[in-house]
Amino acid sequence: MSDNENTPESVRYPRGIRSYVRRAGRTTVGQAKAIESLGPRYLLPYQAQPVDLAQAFGRAAPTVLEIGFGMGEATAHIAALMPETNFLCCEVHPPGVGALLKRIGELGLTNIRILEHDAVEVLDHMLAPDALSGVHIFFPDPWHKLRHNKRRLVQPHFIAKLLPRLAQGGYIHCATDWEPYAQQMLEVLSAEPALKNTAAGFAQRPAYRPLTKFENRGLRLGHGVWDVVFRKT
Repeated sequence: MSDNENTPESVRYPRGIRSYVRRAGRTTVGQAKAIESLGPRYLLPYQAQPVDLAQAFGRAAPTVLEIGFGMGEATAHIAALMPETNFLCCEVHPPGVGALLKRIGELGLTNIRILEHDAVEVLDHMLAPDALSGVHIFFPDPWHKLRHNKRRLVQPHFIAKLLPRLAQGGYIHCATDWEPYAQQMLEVLSAEPALKNTAAGFAQRPAYRPLTKFENRGLRLGHGVWDVVFRKT
């Protein structure tokens, strides 16, 4: 199931597209300690100009942008599997930021940097053209009701905003447990001439993406999960 299922439907539609919806939640003592001790090293401040990724990570390496990592379970797993890749991760939910920092400390990860900021503004201002080798959008808020579909992140104007930051050969990997949104993702990405589907329709779950506890719960309830993976040609 999606991490964002509990988002109140009464949240006002923002004037501009955003990558997130504010959620309630308390930061635990462990998460707060991780923010205090590891934040200075792994949290990047938002800035309205392109960031030097090699300087931010302490090395030059392919960089994947993750938009909305929830509690960071999948993020930490993938970063541990792919130490040669940098992961720039956007999340505005403080408990999630703290949880990922805690995992970074426990696993000794050095290839993650976190931006506690809206990923849309990060795309607009902090990322240079061709800066990214990949983008992960896992279980974004599905906005189930038809009248709320316009609030979904994966839409043509968002992909148009993202594409200049994605290097040739770079990929966009989306995953959702809501089939109508999966169909929308497939349609939006298929309509972009600069992108090519890596599968004939939906993709098999790539080996690097783990099954989260929300996903396992959904599968036990008989819900499906869909992955969509496209590359920039």
